[in-house]
Amino acid sequence: MTPAARHEAAIAVLADIFTRHRPASEALADWGKAHRFAGSGDRNAIGTLVFDVLRKRSSLAWRIGGDTPRDLVLALAAFENGTLDAAARLFTGERFAPQALSADEEARLAAPRSLDDADEPIRGDYPAWLDSRLARVYGEGRAGEVAAMSQRAPLDLRVNTLKSDRAHMLAHLAAYGAGPGRFAPAAIRIPAPQGSARAPHIESEAAYQKGQIEIQDEGSQIAALLADARPGMQVADLCAGGGGKTLALAASMENRGQLYAWDADRHRLAPIHQRLERAGVRNCQVLAPGNAAVLEDLQGRLDRVVLDVPCTGSGTWRRRPDAKWRLRETAISVRVSEQDAILHHAARLLKPGGELVYITCSLLAEENEERIAAYLCTEPGRAFAPVDHTARWRRLMGGEPPAQPPAFDHFSGLRLSPKASQTDAFYVCALQKAPISTTPH
Repeated sequence: MTPAARHEAAIAVLADIFTRHRPASEALADWGKAHRFAGSGDRNAIGTLVFDVLRKRSSLAWRIGGDTPRDLVLALAAFENGTLDAAARLFTGERFAPQALSADEEARLAAPRSLDDADEPIRGDYPAWLDSRLARVYGEGRAGEVAAMSQRAPLDLRVNTLKSDRAHMLAHLAAYGAGPGRFAPAAIRIPAPQGSARAPHIESEAAYQKGQIEIQDEGSQIAALLADARPGMQVADLCAGGGGKTLALAASMENRGQLYAWDADRHRLAPIHQRLERAGVRNCQVLAPGNAAVLEDLQGRLDRVVLDVPCTGSGTWRRRPDAKWRLRETAISVRVSEQDAILHHAARLLKPGGELVYITCSLLAEENEERIAAYLCTEPGRAFAPVDHTARWRRLMGGEPPAQPPAFDHFSGLRLSPKASQTDAFYVCALQKAPISTTPH
């Protein structure tokens, strides 16, 4: 397919996404099935165009003065990927190419509106109804904070220290431009592809197949590290999903102690068995998913309970930009109820002095600091207290953690974000259960 034909295809896929309010991955898959002649390179290029538009949907629409799929793809071609002349060479009306530019389109392209005149949601490329929520966290800097999520994400890997080390893996992956992560000691970063280039297919690498590396955003790696799971501990990952953090916890524990993996959704947990075997994890017991009764035997026994709770996923908008335009206010209240229930249920499993480690990939205070504050208000006396997250960061990773939003201190937890830490957005808060008092009465 020619570049012009790829842009026409991107317009069609975006029209499907907007009309049917469906995930981009589904629309792209259906387009590929209906156009078998398109090779993998074509499908990848079309997907890149679609996701680039979705990342910057509001700002592109503002600059060109229109928000149809054609407007957005045209704005991307002219303002992000080239020039007015370059766009004109794509929009020619020739076979398989988008219709030729109209006089109105040429006029709008020649005099685009400045983002300096736009409101925060447009400059930050997020839905306007989220503005007040984001202002509570990031204040005047919210547009810049969220705009950083409009860039393509790099490919982050975690070296499985049960089988290898970072120096060897960096040498192995040097051809991809791999370098060390910014904070996590086992993180490797491969830069985001430019233009229509493709990210490397790491799953086909021998190091991946041998379990020496895993695909995991550095923010997710940091969240697992901040759980401070140590060799010999009794640890449960109760929202284990596909097992990414479970594998990281096992490495931190050096395969010693006991790690339990459980999830309410049996389908999400299904891949974990193969991943544990490939990674050489020997200290993990996978508990029957979907049945909370299997956790009763763990009451009062655990040193750590890690909760990567279900959330809106707003922290992953770099990778799933369509999700920010599909997010609805009702979804927040549903997630908040789930998060409160998980916190209360999981706390019973800790022994005195143990820690509850609450994790989300959300930007929103409702799912983060406010859930911790609400939980602490329901606990009698001083049953739980937040740890000093800055001190923990210094001990585990060295140096200082990234700058935090002005409204929150280091006892409120830690936030990561594309702007502050060059990772997906995560929130982590560890709460320590009060140890048994030895003071005589």
